Amino acid sequence: MDIKSLEAQHGWQESFKALFQRQVFYMLLLGFSAGLPLLLIFSSLSLWLGEAGIEKSAVTYFSWAALGYSFKFVWAPLIDCLPIPVLTKTLGLRRSWLLVAQAGIIGAICLMASADPSNQTELTWMAIGAVLLGFSAATQDISIDAYRIEAVSADMQGLMSSAYIAGYRIGMIVAGAGALYFASYFGSSKSEYDYTAWYYTYLVMALFGLIGVMATFLISEPIKRESKFAHTPRQYSGLLVSFLVCVAGFIVFFVLSGDLSSQIKHMLAETLHNKVLSSFIVELLRLGVALFVVFILGRACIVSGVANREMLSDSYIAPVKQFFDDYGLKSALLLLALIGLYRISDIVLGVMSNIFYQDLGFSKIEIANAVKTFGLLMTIVGGFLGGVLAMRLGVMRVLFLGALLVVITNLLFIVLLYSGHNLYVMYTVVAADNLVAGIATAAFVAFLSGLVNIQFTAMQYAIFSSLMTLLPKALAGYSGSIVESIGYTGFFIFTGLIGLPILVLVVLASRSLTLHEQKTS
Repeated sequence: MDIKSLEAQHGWQESFKALFQRQVFYMLLLGFSAGLPLLLIFSSLSLWLGEAGIEKSAVTYFSWAALGYSFKFVWAPLIDCLPIPVLTKTLGLRRSWLLVAQAGIIGAICLMASADPSNQTELTWMAIGAVLLGFSAATQDISIDAYRIEAVSADMQGLMSSAYIAGYRIGMIVAGAGALYFASYFGSSKSEYDYTAWYYTYLVMALFGLIGVMATFLISEPIKRESKFAHTPRQYSGLLVSFLVCVAGFIVFFVLSGDLSSQIKHMLAETLHNKVLSSFIVELLRLGVALFVVFILGRACIVSGVANREMLSDSYIAPVKQFFDDYGLKSALLLLALIGLYRISDIVLGVMSNIFYQDLGFSKIEIANAVKTFGLLMTIVGGFLGGVLAMRLGVMRVLFLGALLVVITNLLFIVLLYSGHNLYVMYTVVAADNLVAGIATAAFVAFLSGLVNIQFTAMQYAIFSSLMTLLPKALAGYSGSIVESIGYTGFFIFTGLIGLPILVLVVLASRSLTLHEQKTS
């Protein structure tokens, strides 16, 4: 925990000077490394598969390779407690895991490059490479978050997250637009597919992965924790084997239950007359049964002596228990409510923004220029501005300011609605929306980082980062239905109103943290 830093204030000169600290630059490099893999699984890979003549249904299956990002909290405890032979002793826990993850990323990209998807056998190897890339990239994310939190105090987290976001966006541009440029330059197109063009493109992307490796050797290990590794090598191996057994059981169950679940969906859809609802119910039940299978396998590993009960408890239960012990039940629930709801207003609106622009008559080129180019620049500027403000005013004040500005900018979309096809108004709204998003995100990441207990950095932050988008994304799935029911004006007012309770939660959380600090000091 770093509660004092959440309220700390610094002078303007000190705040701007912090922008040029070497840790901020290193985080820019690590952010680039984190942003590189995602589009090599999604859009860039989809275009490669499309040019190779792969069916659209098969292309979309490859997006499942990125599920590791959503479930990274499952193996985050391993990264908190599992030393890597030789490497951890030489580099430290965080840097050793970073290096292994980056080696996995580069190796996975090379594996994908070596497979021609037009050949069915090699397509399987490409799928394996995509899964390995998703898993390695998610592992790198966990390690970067843990390093960032441990490397600097909470008042610096805004700037660190801003640098990370800027690097991440640049990495996505390289893996997205950059990959398409290279593939075109090397001679592949929709009409004339050339495997060697994509082969060299992905090898170039693998070379960009070395930027992250360089950053790993430039940074210093934030905490020396050799004394924490009190368990025997056999116990660490048992924890790893148990994790792999549970993951394998989860995957096998999903594969074997696929046909049965499809039949149940069909039968339920005929009864409910709603395919979407039927699919949701069946998949939810399927997930529940899969988790039960994982629980049974975990128990079996403990009973058989493969895994140490105390070690599993320390890895998975202790981080959650520690959070409630640190803040008390009432404050902990308040903080969890704020974490789960803070981004609800902008995520619910964000799902509909591009559709809204299209409905106003803006062309794809106009939307791309405004949102993807200009908007991206404003997000980066807003992130760094948020980081500086968090240092100058304190994280909790900027957290409140960010939530308030999100409400106001959401209402600005009403102005654009009644202005119609007006590029000047559009750019103004996009600038405000993305600038505020950058400010709010920087403050929010700093806030989350200050809550984490340094004993369980990776696990607790992984839980927070999963929780912060769970409910907002679930509600965002109904954004289209809300627009159809009450229109765009009502929708924008609705997204503004659901942001108002967040202001109350920020104030209550700030008071709760202040009281907690007074009691413990």
